[in-house]
Amino acid sequence: MQQKTKLFLQALKYSIPHLGKCMQKQHLNHYNFADHYYNRIKLKKYHLTKCLQNKPKISELARNIPSRSFSCKDLQPVKQENEKPLPENMDAFEKVRTKLETQPQEEYEIINVEVKHGGFVYYQEGCCLVRSKDEEADNDNYEVLFNLEELKLDQPFIDCIRVAPDEKYVAAKIRTEDSEASTCVIIKLSDQPVMEASFPNVSSFEWVKDEEDEDVLFYTFQRNLRCHDVYRATFGDNKRNERFYTEKDPSYFVFLYLTKDSRFLTINIMNKTTSEVWLIDGLSPWDPPVLIQKRIHGVLYYIEHRDDELYILTNVGEPTEFKLMRTAADTPAIMNWDLFFTMKRNTKVIDLDMFKDHCVLFLKHSNLLYVNVIGLADDSVRSLKLPPWACGFIMDTNSDPKNCPFQLCSPIRPPKYYTYKFAEGKLFEETGHEDPITKTSRVLRLEAKSKDGKLVPMTVFHKTDSEDLQKKPLLIHVYGAYGMDLKMNFRPERRVLVDDGWILAYCHVRGGGELGLQWHADGRLTKKLNGLADLEACIKTLHGQGFSQPSLTTLTAFSAGGVLAGALCNCNPELLRAVTLEAPFLDVLNTMMDTTLPLTLEELEEWGNPSSDEKHKNYIKRYCPYQNIKPQHYPSVHITAYENDERVPLKGIVSYTEKLKEAISEHAKDTGEGYQAPNIILDIQPGGNHVIEDSHKKITAQIKFLYEELGLDSTSVFEDLKKYLKF
Repeated sequence: MQQKTKLFLQALKYSIPHLGKCMQKQHLNHYNFADHYYNRIKLKKYHLTKCLQNKPKISELARNIPSRSFSCKDLQPVKQENEKPLPENMDAFEKVRTKLETQPQEEYEIINVEVKHGGFVYYQEGCCLVRSKDEEADNDNYEVLFNLEELKLDQPFIDCIRVAPDEKYVAAKIRTEDSEASTCVIIKLSDQPVMEASFPNVSSFEWVKDEEDEDVLFYTFQRNLRCHDVYRATFGDNKRNERFYTEKDPSYFVFLYLTKDSRFLTINIMNKTTSEVWLIDGLSPWDPPVLIQKRIHGVLYYIEHRDDELYILTNVGEPTEFKLMRTAADTPAIMNWDLFFTMKRNTKVIDLDMFKDHCVLFLKHSNLLYVNVIGLADDSVRSLKLPPWACGFIMDTNSDPKNCPFQLCSPIRPPKYYTYKFAEGKLFEETGHEDPITKTSRVLRLEAKSKDGKLVPMTVFHKTDSEDLQKKPLLIHVYGAYGMDLKMNFRPERRVLVDDGWILAYCHVRGGGELGLQWHADGRLTKKLNGLADLEACIKTLHGQGFSQPSLTTLTAFSAGGVLAGALCNCNPELLRAVTLEAPFLDVLNTMMDTTLPLTLEELEEWGNPSSDEKHKNYIKRYCPYQNIKPQHYPSVHITAYENDERVPLKGIVSYTEKLKEAISEHAKDTGEGYQAPNIILDIQPGGNHVIEDSHKKITAQIKFLYEELGLDSTSVFEDLKKYLKF
């Protein structure tokens, strides 16, 4: 049976395209079906910080653009000497812990795309898709299955791997850093592996085996950033490739998810607020699919399977937050769903994993992380509060049914390994080397009161020994859209800033998903200004509590986060000294009125429909960054844009930049001589991707800009950054 990753809710992040306005554009922010490959700890002497990647959470659902935090090709391995073999009878968790105990934390690598199937591990090595025997996975003894250079792409990487049930075929989706286009190659596994077929623009894909033991590949096809078609294909002597489903509603998209036990293939059809699921029997994949529940506006649901029962994560009923329900697999309609587990208020479901006798929920409650372990035999629940420094989960493999492994991380701390052992009912943490950042920094959970009385959570980091924090530079992070959480994965440049005395503040404003579905609902459509009010309240609260001051305060945002950042620059520019934006969404009105853009229709439930609804049009005009530029003093702004970005077209960013410069120039004339105009920089990068998280050029340009604007010496910070990034 093919290996699955946890989080049936995250199966989406890498599988679906999303809107042209934001990296999370399709963020069905509330649900996240995890991709089926998992991170594996590969114990060679690499710098940890070069390849860590945060996995998507269910809150960051589906239409996330895949981005690799660091490129494995940049790593320089050092051969391990005198490594002793581990006992064969040691379980998976003990093996990992034993190895970790013998090595410094910063000297292991996390491989992003990898699948374990049978006795082999499939992964990318250099420019090749390879496999090795599981017990030899940490050595250089591997078999090359396919050379990615045959595709003649610029620096290709494997984004996703699926192995056929009987291991006759392996399918791999291949992309490049500067494009969202992908190619799915199918490799026939034999003494001399060969490429059997290739399909362009594949989004999600899964294998099943039919009644005649023939491997069937189901896949979705992406056209113009829209994913509406489902195909199935066979190979070998009985080749066929047919489309068997097309979604007609342009506001919906389609993705595939194979239940963890491989019993059912689910066809998930959804938009921002509504979903519909069809089941394909894994034992009879040519039979017509079975509808679970016809789409009901406002009802979201996702399916897992265990022992002839369906487990449904859904927001149906009151309160309209996610809850876990279940029903017999042969009576799947909504009237048969029985409530199984409910969440506390202000709780976000980040992930879900199924085991033989347990269901594990990964949660965020009041801005802190928890794991709930539900015993399926006796309906017992054990809730585990995780360390307060932890800000995010990285889901790990669950090949061992006795253990549930995962990792915790924060923006300034690399991941740390944890495992819950069901037999003992205890959570074990990685021992050995403790990251020094634990003692040299502090993490604070604060709240700001918005103008309507809502308490807005913030996560703040600073050095433990910092004196007079009011004189320290402050970097604010904000997003606030699609019900997506702020990205809290480890980033070496953030750690370097804290080491250099900066304060980092993550503002979890409405429109995001940190406190559940209602938190998102309270910051979308005609409530979008709530997010702006929350951001203002956060910055003023930080200043009021002695964290920095306006002349030392900077703000960073990417994609749809540019809406709130740009709006703040228009209405409260005195709060900020400098702003960095990446692929920012800045012209909401004109973009949402242009239905020729591939994904505008999918965004209507986030921003509204200004073309047909005058109320929506007038409301958008109140906050749209481009529409509200005026002659006044602005903070300095550094914008990174991508030449062929289809999600946030370059034309809109260029128009915004030109209009902003004109307003500043007009204000300078009115102010007279002696006025120091802010710097407005537009850095256009080549390529057609949307937000390249690990671009060293972008990282160094942004840090250089911030230090220069604040008049700070950047010598030491760049020396420290070289420890993490290869220049």
